[in-house]
Amino acid sequence: MAVIFSDRREAGRRLAGELVRFAGRDDVTVLALPRGGVPLGYEVAQALKAPLDVFVVRKLGVPGHEELAMGAIAPAGIRVLNDEIVSGLAIPPHVIDAVAAKEEKELLRREHLYRDGRPPPQLNGRTIILVDDGLATGSTMRAGIKALRKNHAAHIVAAVPVGSPDTCDAMRADADEVVCATTPDPLLGVGRWYVDFSQTSDEEVRALLARSVPKPAASEEELAGHASAGPAPGTRST
Repeated sequence: MAVIFSDRREAGRRLAGELVRFAGRDDVTVLALPRGGVPLGYEVAQALKAPLDVFVVRKLGVPGHEELAMGAIAPAGIRVLNDEIVSGLAIPPHVIDAVAAKEEKELLRREHLYRDGRPPPQLNGRTIILVDDGLATGSTMRAGIKALRKNHAAHIVAAVPVGSPDTCDAMRADADEVVCATTPDPLLGVGRWYVDFSQTSDEEVRALLARSVPKPAASEEELAGHASAGPAPGTRST
């Protein structure tokens, strides 16, 4: 099975090639879901000449199987549950509440650490490109979109380099646009589509945010070159 991306930074450059139409616009903000979405968001923001910030969303993992998402939480008290997982595993409300309380503390810790005293970005009336390193169940992306709606974003683009075909299709009910650069079927886990899928550190997140002053927007030819580099089965943009 072919591996598509060498690492998150390369995946971000490829993803930027699918977002050419947003380059150089003054109404666009790139928001990355930390931690794994930040290296991609950095590359997208640099290519599009757009400001970059983080939008902290925390997955609610099933106790004992934390990689399996039963839902997610986002700022402003947003909680999104994966009903199929919750009902299928008969997870009681008090367990969900306990996991959510723990993750709320981590969400606040990361907000404080990554912002370093900076105020949250202005989202009202803006076009938001919400970036992550992949879509499996889509819980964290969906929670982020719901929170952005509450903050009156004008147009929300969910953008990932790789995702489950079914999840990418279902996400259209939540986002105004969905860009899944590759949609292998079956997905078999986001990490399978990277050579290096090592965890992104808090230090790397802070460093990329500090370096994220936009450069001149890449030309359409340069962005298109990133999009067409290498094999990319199942490209979808809706």
